Amino acid sequence: MQGPLMIALDVPNEEEMNAILDQFELNDDLTVKIGMELFYGNGPAIVKNIKNRGYKVFLDLKLFDIPNTVKRAMKQIAKLKVDYVTVHALGGSKMIRSAKEGLSEVAYPTKLLAVTELTSLSEKEVKEEQNCNLSMSEQVVHLGQLAKSAGADGVITSVHEVKVLRNQLGDDFLYVTPGIRNQNDAVGDQTRVSTPKVAYKSGSSALVVGRPITQSKNPRNSYLKMLKEWNNER
Repeated sequence: MQGPLMIALDVPNEEEMNAILDQFELNDDLTVKIGMELFYGNGPAIVKNIKNRGYKVFLDLKLFDIPNTVKRAMKQIAKLKVDYVTVHALGGSKMIRSAKEGLSEVAYPTKLLAVTELTSLSEKEVKEEQNCNLSMSEQVVHLGQLAKSAGADGVITSVHEVKVLRNQLGDDFLYVTPGIRNQNDAVGDQTRVSTPKVAYKSGSSALVVGRPITQSKNPRNSYLKMLKEWNNER
């Protein structure tokens, strides 16, 4: 059994969120990702709503600020008892370490995930806009090493870098991969995308899937179909 296939609820309000979640059953072992739009528009109560359904919560706010500010923010997030939360690895080791310290204020096993490079970015953009002389793979490994040494529990990375990350950082670390699509789905605003089957073979720990599930005619059926592929079931 693989790790969770997280459903990204990239919708603007609670009504649209409920319309999607109401199509699932309470015994579905869901992990739901709340992004910036939903959280900023509806506040912390949105987390309570999802947890009351019995689902796990991935709060994806990608914090990126000076260490003390991030630590204080994480102290507040820790009170929400979410299961996963994100920072940007580019914020540096001190910031990541401070984020972990902030989460430790509450005795709840929230996993801290560090975003390496966004799956919307191409290698050309990383080189030209970030002035990075490393290849995409080398840059992601560098950021993964930095995140792990600073106490993060895992990274957010595209499927394309998972194998080399796992080889370099080991199996005691989480490799969470967004940009997951069915074979014939539109790419949208993502650049480095892949399928659940490829993610399984590459060694991903968990997947993040948004529009292929939430914008389908039957979100639960789409979720179960992708979950079956993710778990390598025939």
